[in-house]
Amino acid sequence: MKYLATEYVQIDLDNEVWECRTCDHTLGSARENYKIFTKIYNRNPQEIHRPKLDPTKYEFTFSPNPKVCAIYEFYCPNCGTMMDVEYTVPGALPLHDFELDIDALKEKMQGRTPVVDAGEGVDTTQALREGAHDHSCSHDKNYGGQR
Repeated sequence: MKYLATEYVQIDLDNEVWECRTCDHTLGSARENYKIFTKIYNRNPQEIHRPKLDPTKYEFTFSPNPKVCAIYEFYCPNCGTMMDVEYTVPGALPLHDFELDIDALKEKMQGRTPVVDAGEGVDTTQALREGAHDHSCSHDKNYGGQR
């Protein structure tokens, strides 16, 4: 069963691996940081945020100093989809921004239908048309139904 972890990363719970959501390429063990399995591009921050002032005349140019700021871009090694971007200090390891309890997730997802991306032909407005979702709430009454 696949579980959607981020916009571009999913976990295959049966095999306990991270995958690219764009091409289903297996990245590596889901018990580790998925970023270490990606292609990492260490960008010069001044390429992204160009100096506003002439760097030959001014020390501070409204652009990040590459001595203290690095921008890492993480890409799927198979299809090239950008999976994440992080601002950090030069030489730092990629941030381990989330860690799933895989055993608990497997137990919770057992017997459930996997989530299907809306991009795969699912009509996401069907529940609204059937009245399964209602936007009325107590704060609507306080403001006469207007926001």
